[in-house]
Amino acid sequence: MSVLVPIQSQSDKQAEMFTNGFLKNSLPGMSKKEIGDFMLHKAVVLKYAKKEKKKKNKKRAKGLNAKQRREMKVFQLKPEHQKYELFLPLHELWEQYIRDLCNGLKPESNPQTIQQRLLKADFHGAILTVARSKCPSYVGTTGILVQEMKHVFKIITKEDKLKVIPKRNSVFAVEIDGFVSHIYGSKFELRSSERSAKKFKVKGTIDL
Repeated sequence: MSVLVPIQSQSDKQAEMFTNGFLKNSLPGMSKKEIGDFMLHKAVVLKYAKKEKKKKNKKRAKGLNAKQRREMKVFQLKPEHQKYELFLPLHELWEQYIRDLCNGLKPESNPQTIQQRLLKADFHGAILTVARSKCPSYVGTTGILVQEMKHVFKIITKEDKLKVIPKRNSVFAVEIDGFVSHIYGSKFELRSSERSAKKFKVKGTIDL
Protein backbone atom coordinates (compact mmCIF):
# COMPACT_ATOMS: atom_id res chain seq x y z
CA MET A 1 0.00 0.00 0.00
CA SER A 2 1.50 3.32 -1.04
CA VAL A 3 1.44 6.35 1.23
CA LEU A 4 1.06 9.83 -0.15
CA VAL A 5 3.36 12.32 1.55
CA PRO A 6 1.82 15.77 1.57
CA ILE A 7 4.11 18.40 0.00
CA GLN A 8 3.35 22.02 0.76
CA SER A 9 4.44 24.44 -1.95
CA GLN A 10 6.05 27.73 -0.94
CA SER A 11 3.99 30.87 -1.16
CA ASP A 12 4.89 33.56 -3.68
CA LYS A 13 6.32 35.73 -0.90
CA GLN A 14 8.52 32.92 0.44
CA ALA A 15 9.71 32.12 -3.07
CA GLU A 16 10.56 35.76 -3.70
CA MET A 17 12.50 35.98 -0.41
CA PHE A 18 14.45 32.82 -1.25
CA THR A 19 15.28 34.03 -4.76
CA ASN A 20 16.41 37.46 -3.54
CA GLY A 21 18.62 35.86 -0.88
CA PHE A 22 20.10 33.45 -3.37
CA LEU A 23 20.92 36.21 -5.85
CA LYS A 24 22.41 38.42 -3.14
CA ASN A 25 24.77 35.65 -2.04
CA SER A 26 25.60 34.73 -5.63
CA LEU A 27 26.26 38.31 -6.76
CA PRO A 28 27.96 40.05 -3.84
CA GLY A 29 28.71 43.74 -4.15
CA MET A 30 25.68 44.51 -6.34
CA SER A 31 22.65 46.50 -5.28
CA LYS A 32 19.09 45.19 -5.57
CA LYS A 33 18.50 47.38 -8.63
CA GLU A 34 21.76 46.25 -10.29
CA ILE A 35 20.81 42.65 -9.67
CA GLY A 36 17.39 43.28 -11.18
CA ASP A 37 18.91 44.88 -14.28
CA PHE A 38 21.49 42.10 -14.57
CA MET A 39 18.88 39.35 -14.30
CA LEU A 40 16.29 41.00 -16.54
CA HIS A 41 17.05 38.82 -19.52
CA LYS A 42 19.09 36.10 -17.81
CA ALA A 43 18.12 32.49 -17.29
CA VAL A 44 19.07 31.22 -13.83
CA VAL A 45 20.08 27.57 -13.45
CA LEU A 46 19.73 26.56 -9.82
CA LYS A 47 22.20 23.67 -9.80
CA TYR A 48 25.89 23.03 -9.29
CA ALA A 49 27.80 23.01 -12.54
CA LYS A 50 31.07 21.06 -12.64
CA LYS A 51 33.95 22.67 -14.41
CA GLU A 52 35.30 20.55 -17.20
CA LYS A 53 38.96 19.80 -16.79
CA LYS A 54 41.07 20.26 -19.86
CA LYS A 55 43.02 17.17 -20.77
CA LYS A 56 46.71 17.81 -21.00
CA ASN A 57 48.62 15.89 -23.57
CA LYS A 58 51.65 14.54 -21.77
CA LYS A 59 54.62 14.12 -24.01
CA ARG A 60 56.86 11.21 -23.17
CA ALA A 61 60.56 11.89 -23.23
CA LYS A 62 62.19 10.00 -26.05
CA GLY A 63 65.50 8.28 -25.36
CA LEU A 64 68.52 8.35 -27.62
CA ASN A 65 68.66 5.86 -30.45
CA ALA A 66 71.76 3.80 -31.25
CA LYS A 67 73.03 6.25 -33.88
CA GLN A 68 72.70 9.22 -31.52
CA ARG A 69 74.50 7.33 -28.75
CA ARG A 70 77.39 6.58 -31.11
CA GLU A 71 77.59 10.19 -32.30
CA MET A 72 77.60 11.50 -28.72
CA LYS A 73 80.14 8.82 -27.69
CA VAL A 74 78.00 7.89 -24.70
CA PHE A 75 79.77 4.57 -24.11
CA GLN A 76 83.33 5.78 -24.72
CA LEU A 77 85.57 6.14 -21.70
CA LYS A 78 87.50 9.41 -21.73
CA PRO A 79 91.32 9.08 -21.66
CA GLU A 80 91.56 10.94 -18.33
CA HIS A 81 89.27 8.31 -16.79
CA GLN A 82 91.27 5.32 -18.04
CA LYS A 83 93.05 4.82 -14.71
CA TYR A 84 93.27 1.44 -12.99
CA GLU A 85 93.21 3.01 -9.51
CA LEU A 86 89.91 4.77 -10.24
CA PHE A 87 88.18 1.40 -10.61
CA LEU A 88 89.62 -0.34 -7.54
CA PRO A 89 86.65 0.78 -5.36
CA LEU A 90 84.34 -0.70 -8.00
CA HIS A 91 86.25 -3.99 -7.76
CA GLU A 92 85.84 -4.04 -3.97
CA LEU A 93 82.11 -3.48 -4.35
CA TRP A 94 81.92 -6.29 -6.89
CA GLU A 95 83.69 -8.72 -4.52
CA GLN A 96 81.17 -7.97 -1.77
CA TYR A 97 78.32 -8.29 -4.25
CA ILE A 98 79.51 -11.79 -5.28
CA ARG A 99 79.95 -12.88 -1.65
CA ASP A 100 76.37 -11.82 -0.92
CA LEU A 101 75.10 -13.45 -4.11
CA CYS A 102 76.75 -16.78 -3.24
CA ASN A 103 75.85 -16.61 0.47
CA GLY A 104 79.52 -16.48 1.36
CA LEU A 105 82.35 -18.26 -0.42
CA LYS A 106 83.50 -21.10 1.81
CA PRO A 107 85.63 -24.23 1.17
CA GLU A 108 82.56 -26.41 1.62
CA SER A 109 80.49 -24.40 -0.91
CA ASN A 110 79.19 -26.32 -3.91
CA PRO A 111 81.26 -25.22 -6.97
CA GLN A 112 78.44 -26.03 -9.39
CA THR A 113 75.98 -23.84 -7.47
CA ILE A 114 78.47 -20.97 -7.41
CA GLN A 115 79.11 -21.39 -11.13
CA GLN A 116 75.38 -21.21 -11.92
CA ARG A 117 75.01 -18.01 -9.91
CA LEU A 118 78.06 -16.45 -11.51
CA LEU A 119 76.64 -17.11 -14.98
CA LYS A 120 73.85 -14.62 -14.27
CA ALA A 121 75.91 -12.17 -12.22
CA ASP A 122 77.01 -8.69 -13.23
CA PHE A 123 80.77 -8.69 -13.84
CA HIS A 124 81.41 -4.94 -13.92
CA GLY A 125 84.27 -4.48 -11.47
CA ALA A 126 85.58 -8.04 -11.73
CA ILE A 127 89.27 -8.68 -12.48
CA LEU A 128 89.32 -10.80 -15.63
CA THR A 129 92.27 -12.67 -17.12
CA VAL A 130 92.33 -14.07 -20.64
CA ALA A 131 93.22 -17.71 -19.98
CA ARG A 132 92.90 -18.99 -23.56
CA SER A 133 92.21 -17.43 -26.90
CA LYS A 134 92.58 -18.18 -30.59
CA CYS A 135 94.40 -14.86 -30.76
CA PRO A 136 97.65 -15.44 -28.79
CA SER A 137 98.21 -11.71 -28.17
CA TYR A 138 95.18 -11.62 -25.86
CA VAL A 139 96.37 -14.45 -23.59
CA GLY A 140 97.52 -13.23 -20.18
CA THR A 141 95.78 -9.84 -20.43
CA THR A 142 94.43 -8.93 -16.99
CA GLY A 143 92.36 -5.98 -15.84
CA ILE A 144 89.20 -4.67 -14.23
CA LEU A 145 86.08 -5.00 -16.34
CA VAL A 146 84.66 -1.50 -16.91
CA GLN A 147 82.23 -2.20 -19.75
CA GLU A 148 80.51 -5.36 -20.89
CA MET A 149 78.84 -5.31 -24.28
CA LYS A 150 77.20 -8.06 -26.26
CA HIS A 151 80.35 -9.17 -28.06
CA VAL A 152 83.26 -7.63 -26.12
CA PHE A 153 84.70 -7.00 -22.68
CA LYS A 154 86.42 -3.66 -22.05
CA ILE A 155 89.02 -3.87 -19.28
CA ILE A 156 91.51 -1.47 -17.69
CA THR A 157 94.95 -2.96 -17.06
CA LYS A 158 97.38 -1.99 -14.28
CA GLU A 159 99.30 -0.06 -16.94
CA ASP A 160 96.21 2.18 -17.40
CA LYS A 161 95.50 0.74 -20.83
CA LEU A 162 91.97 0.18 -22.10
CA LYS A 163 91.78 -3.21 -23.78
CA VAL A 164 88.84 -4.41 -25.87
CA ILE A 165 88.72 -8.23 -25.83
CA PRO A 166 86.24 -10.11 -28.05
CA LYS A 167 84.22 -12.68 -26.15
CA ARG A 168 84.14 -15.12 -29.04
CA ASN A 169 87.00 -17.64 -29.14
CA SER A 170 88.29 -16.60 -25.69
CA VAL A 171 88.16 -18.10 -22.20
CA PHE A 172 88.32 -15.72 -19.23
CA ALA A 173 89.29 -16.57 -15.66
CA VAL A 174 87.89 -14.72 -12.66
CA GLU A 175 89.13 -15.36 -9.11
CA ILE A 176 87.58 -14.37 -5.78
CA ASP A 177 88.44 -15.69 -2.31
CA GLY A 178 90.31 -18.67 -3.74
CA PHE A 179 87.55 -19.70 -6.15
CA VAL A 180 88.51 -19.59 -9.82
CA SER A 181 85.73 -19.62 -12.39
CA HIS A 182 86.11 -19.74 -16.17
CA ILE A 183 83.91 -17.82 -18.59
CA TYR A 184 83.59 -19.24 -22.10
CA GLY A 185 83.14 -16.09 -24.12
CA SER A 186 81.55 -17.80 -27.13
CA LYS A 187 78.65 -18.87 -24.88
CA PHE A 188 78.57 -15.50 -23.15
CA GLU A 189 77.66 -13.28 -26.10
CA LEU A 190 74.79 -11.55 -24.35
CA ARG A 191 74.32 -8.22 -22.61
CA SER A 192 74.47 -8.51 -18.83
CA SER A 193 70.78 -7.56 -18.57
CA GLU A 194 69.82 -10.34 -21.02
CA ARG A 195 72.07 -12.89 -19.34
CA SER A 196 70.33 -12.50 -15.97
CA ALA A 197 67.11 -13.91 -17.47
CA LYS A 198 68.68 -16.64 -19.61
CA LYS A 199 68.62 -20.32 -18.66
CA PHE A 200 72.04 -21.88 -19.19
CA LYS A 201 72.42 -25.57 -19.94
CA VAL A 202 75.21 -27.49 -18.25
CA LYS A 203 77.45 -29.08 -20.89
CA GLY A 204 80.31 -31.50 -20.45
CA THR A 205 82.78 -29.79 -22.77
CA ILE A 206 82.82 -26.41 -24.38
CA ASP A 207 85.06 -25.61 -27.33
CA LEU A 208 86.52 -22.25 -28.13
